[in-house]
Amino acid sequence: MSGTTTLAPVPGAAMEREIREQPAAWRRLLAQAGVVDETVERIRRFDPAFVLFIARGTSDHAALYGKYLAEVTCGLPAGSWSPSTTTVYGAVPRLNRCLVIAVSQSGGSPDLVQSLEAARQAGALTLAITNVSASPLAQAAELAFDLRAGEELAVAATKSYTAELLALAMLFDGLSASPRGGFAELPEYGDALLDAASVEQVIERAAQRFTGDRFVLTGRGYASATALEGALKLMETCYVSAAGFSGADLVHGPLAMVDASVASIVIAPPGRGGAAIEPVVERLRATGSSLLLIGPQVAGPDELIVPLPTGLPEQLMPLLEILPLQRLAMTIALRRGIDPDRPRGLLKVTRTT
Repeated sequence: MSGTTTLAPVPGAAMEREIREQPAAWRRLLAQAGVVDETVERIRRFDPAFVLFIARGTSDHAALYGKYLAEVTCGLPAGSWSPSTTTVYGAVPRLNRCLVIAVSQSGGSPDLVQSLEAARQAGALTLAITNVSASPLAQAAELAFDLRAGEELAVAATKSYTAELLALAMLFDGLSASPRGGFAELPEYGDALLDAASVEQVIERAAQRFTGDRFVLTGRGYASATALEGALKLMETCYVSAAGFSGADLVHGPLAMVDASVASIVIAPPGRGGAAIEPVVERLRATGSSLLLIGPQVAGPDELIVPLPTGLPEQLMPLLEILPLQRLAMTIALRRGIDPDRPRGLLKVTRTT
């Protein structure tokens, strides 16, 4: 018998590998601190009065995190640009003294490129944060930052997402009048969380317990982005209905849909955001929903908990919070016979206009 045998891909192998690669990707990004310093200096000279983010999907959740960073650490009002205002409706913005940051893993979606070009023509200073240095988005921007996360093969973004978070954290820490730092220790914390057998056991128990198709995820402050990204990971890899909310928004109506058939995941890291979500946890407990807590050191009876370290600034915690949620999505998908590397109907690069 001649010829070679092609082995079928192992389901979830790419996502598993890319989840574990994240601390190494962070180290590569941190080694580019000099590039960040140059970008920070250019932005300081421009002296922006506000910040607009352009992004889609996972990158839009990173942009929400960036919005909190801009407002909390730098006192810069920030918002989200809707690309369709330009690409569909042809609106011409007025963007003098505006810093426009486009966040995209591939940098290839036409609507993001067109919006960034329009922003530049309208007087904004433009920055592209992307994992493809030669992408059309990077070429359209005045400033560009290469995430250097390495090629991502799984459709569900993992390492490129946390690289986006880290790039934004480095940028706004540099722009802040009172930098918090904490970056050097971050990869070690990530390695420890990914290697912890106790965390893996909690994830397995959660995957066994969460057999339904309805999930609610919630957090406050910086953790709001984690809630949205965790929900997306569950939707795209497990084919469930998952919704992410700020804890403040959850209690303004959506809480009514939560009952004992819903799995609730609360991101409550050390810091002000974790303290602010505590009243929401109590209201979720009252619904009878099964709870998984990411962050607290103490859980109630029959509740699952992934403790987070207390030695990092609060604004860096989203890089750690998402790690167990990525693993949870992958584990649930595999238990249900789904290959999380290749979700049905999805492509790695999504091109919208």
